[in-house]
Amino acid sequence: MDVIVLGLMLLSLTIWLGLLCFWGQFWRTDQQLEVTETQLESLPVVCAVVPARNEAELLPTTLRSLLLQDYPGSFNVFLVDDRSTDRTANFAEGVAHAVGKPQQLHIISGELLPSGWSGKLWAVEQGINSASKFAPDYFLLTDADIEHDPGNLRRLVAKAVQEDLDMVSVMVRLRCDSFWEKLLIPAFVFFFQKLYPFRWVNNPNNPTAAAAGGSILIAREALERIGGIQVIRQALIDDCALAQAIKRGTGDWGLGTREEFSQSLVPNTQYQIPIKGRIWLGLSSLTRSLRPYDSLATIWDMVARTAYTQLNYSPLLLLGTLVGMPLIYLLAPVCVILGAVWGSWAIALTGLLGWLLMSFAYYPTSRFYKCSPWLAFSLPAIAFLYTLMTLDSALRHWQGRGGAWKGRVYPSSDNL
Repeated sequence: MDVIVLGLMLLSLTIWLGLLCFWGQFWRTDQQLEVTETQLESLPVVCAVVPARNEAELLPTTLRSLLLQDYPGSFNVFLVDDRSTDRTANFAEGVAHAVGKPQQLHIISGELLPSGWSGKLWAVEQGINSASKFAPDYFLLTDADIEHDPGNLRRLVAKAVQEDLDMVSVMVRLRCDSFWEKLLIPAFVFFFQKLYPFRWVNNPNNPTAAAAGGSILIAREALERIGGIQVIRQALIDDCALAQAIKRGTGDWGLGTREEFSQSLVPNTQYQIPIKGRIWLGLSSLTRSLRPYDSLATIWDMVARTAYTQLNYSPLLLLGTLVGMPLIYLLAPVCVILGAVWGSWAIALTGLLGWLLMSFAYYPTSRFYKCSPWLAFSLPAIAFLYTLMTLDSALRHWQGRGGAWKGRVYPSSDNL
């Protein structure tokens, strides 16, 4: 038994060493929009699109922050009232008048949700269609619960223009006030970065693509090139689906030579190849989400909504997750306890080393969220909870309750 446990722990150690050394340095927090202040060399036209469904409580803060951006170029906000029942549109209009920007805000009454669309993406589609009359160079796709730093848009545009990017997105700082938020929210970001290492996302030669839906700046030309929002109309994880469509070059085509294609093609012949997009994803330390997750139940529902979607509704991937998560996260503290009980210092010390490695990996994210350094050592317990959430996500899907959000339940789709 000792040999088996020690062998499994050595495997876990090897996995962690591989993750730390060769997995895109996912654990670092250095990909931040505010790291360097950039200056605008041009002033593109920008239109923000904000889908809002029953967001009257947050709009006095979030919409105000959007209307008061210090961006010196042309900027208009299109808020799509997605059939709200709490007077969202009236509150939005009041905010615009309160800050002296009524002409900058355009309120659109959302139409009935058609078959084959998610509610948010249908609202975004309507906002983009209305904003197109301004012929914007960029669309800012943002959520109604985001409080924008005054310089957020200016930095996003500068990043896009100076680095010739089709999409710039930031994972806004999520709310981290309550006990459950401090315990689980930094880990949500940590696991997201492990799935999509930001350095890989930002490397045009790496196929990894992801985005964070709270704050996405996308070039109109790039959006049109992939066929518009409708190409991802059923996606529940819409931000990453959009990033993947942009980066892999879905839609339009351009001419390329043999050197850009397979060696098996005919020499000196031109072929049509996808125009691949350039994207960037990072963290924001200033722009933040006001959405409260002040209980275990609210965080659980948030994760369970799309966790099984992230696994492509695959029972095999689910099984791999249920086996892999304990191996990677839970085995180390268990080995520390077992080693102490059995008097096997080899098992105890190996388990302790594994625990220290995962705590080292988690510490930068925990520090970014200004949590206690000791919280980094709780990652095994946090991972256990996220494993249960993933299992519950699969159970909800099998029961026909998957993807529930704001009174709507969406079936799975091959287009996710």
